[in-house]
Amino acid sequence: MKLNRRRKLVRYLNILDQPIRFNPFVFSRNFLLWAFLGLIGGLIAGIYWIGLEFLTHKLAFFSDWQVIPAMAICGLLAGLIIHFIGDPGEIHLIVNNIRFNKGKLDPKNNPSMVLSSLLCVASGGSLGPEAPLVQVTGSTGTWIGKLFRLKGEELRSLSIAGMASGFTALFGAPLGGSLFSLEILHHKHAVEYYKAIIPAFVASCFSYLVFALIIHLGLGPIWDLSAYEYSGIFDFGYAVLFAVIAVVFGWGFIFCTKLFKSIFEKRPIPIYIKTLIGGILLGIIAYFLPITRYFGHHEINELLSSNFPLTLLIAILIFKIIAISITVTSGWRGGFIIPLFFVGATIGLIIYQIFPSINLTLAIVSCMAAINACVTRTPMSTTILLATLTGFGHFIPILFASLTGYFLAPRIPFIGSQLGNKKAE
Repeated sequence: MKLNRRRKLVRYLNILDQPIRFNPFVFSRNFLLWAFLGLIGGLIAGIYWIGLEFLTHKLAFFSDWQVIPAMAICGLLAGLIIHFIGDPGEIHLIVNNIRFNKGKLDPKNNPSMVLSSLLCVASGGSLGPEAPLVQVTGSTGTWIGKLFRLKGEELRSLSIAGMASGFTALFGAPLGGSLFSLEILHHKHAVEYYKAIIPAFVASCFSYLVFALIIHLGLGPIWDLSAYEYSGIFDFGYAVLFAVIAVVFGWGFIFCTKLFKSIFEKRPIPIYIKTLIGGILLGIIAYFLPITRYFGHHEINELLSSNFPLTLLIAILIFKIIAISITVTSGWRGGFIIPLFFVGATIGLIIYQIFPSINLTLAIVSCMAAINACVTRTPMSTTILLATLTGFGHFIPILFASLTGYFLAPRIPFIGSQLGNKKAE
C-alpha cells in the first residue's frame, strides 16, 4: 500500500516538473491552415458576389416580354460553356466526391462552374449561388491540402472546411454554415465526418470576416419578419402542424423535379439545347409572375412586404416550384436552398390568409424550416440558419418544424448521393 502511494507521488512530481507549454492545438500548423483557407474562401465568395451583383444589375434591364429571350440566350450561353469547357457537376457530385473519392474535389472545372452559374443565377434562374460557391471553395480546400501533402481524413476535413467557408459567406452564419457542410453529406448520420467540425468552424469564421469586409455585410437578419411572441405550449403543436403542410409541398417539389428530369432525359440532346429550353420556360414563368424570377434572396422580403391576394399566392407557390424543378433538371447551375426558403415563406403566407388568427411569423419560419429539411435532410443547420437569417430568436419551434420535415421526408433522399451505395474511403 505504501509502495503504491510512493509511486503516485513520484508520478505527480514528474508531471509538476514538466515545463509549462502553450496549448499546441491553437498555435498548430493545422489551425493556421484552416484560417488561411477561410481567408481565401471569403475572398473567393466576395469576388463572386460582386460579380453576381454586377451581372444581375445589367441583366435586370430586360423586363416585361424581353425577359424571355434574355433568359433563353443566357441559358444557351451557359450550356455552351458547360459543353466546351467541361461539366462541373451539381451538388450530387460534390457529395459523392467527399464520401467516395477520399474527399477530393477537382478544381479543374471551377471556371465552367463560375461562368455558367453566374449567367444562370444573374439572369433569373430559380437556383442560388450556394452550390457554385461550395464547389469552388471546397475544391480550393482540396488544392491547398494537396499543396501541403495532406492525406486521408486531414485532406477530407480541409475540403469540408472549404465547403463550410462558402456556405458561411453566403448565409452569414458561421455555425449554421459549418453544420450544413457536414449534414448535407449524409441523410442519416448528421455529422459522419465529425473530425471536420473544428476545421469547418475555424474556416467559416475567417471566411465570414473577409466576406463581411468586402461587401460591407452587417450583423442581423436579412429577411424582415415581424417579432414573434411565445403564446404557450400550443405553439410547438402549431409549428409541427405547419411543418406537415410544408412537407406535402416538399414531396410535391421532389415529384415535380423527377417528372421534369424524365422529360429532359427522354431523348439524348446536347446540354446547350436543354439549357436553352429551360431558359425559355423560365422566361415565360417570369414574364407572367415576375416575383418568381431569381433565387429569392431579395424576393422573400418583397413577398413579405406585399399584400398579395390568396389566388396570386397560390399561383406563385405552384409556379415557383415548377421554376425550381425546371432550373434543376434543364442543366442550369446553382443551389436550391434559398429558393426552398422562398417556397416555405409562400406556404406560410397562404396558411395565414386562410387562417388569419394564427401567428404569421411562426407559420412562415416553420414552413421554411420543414420544406428545406425535407429536401436537404439538414434539420440542425436549417434551424440555426433560419434563426440567423430571420432573427427568429426561439430555436425550439424551428427545431420542431425541422425535425418534422426531416422525419416525414421520402425514404430515398432527393440528393441521391446522400444515400450512397459504396463504402466510404
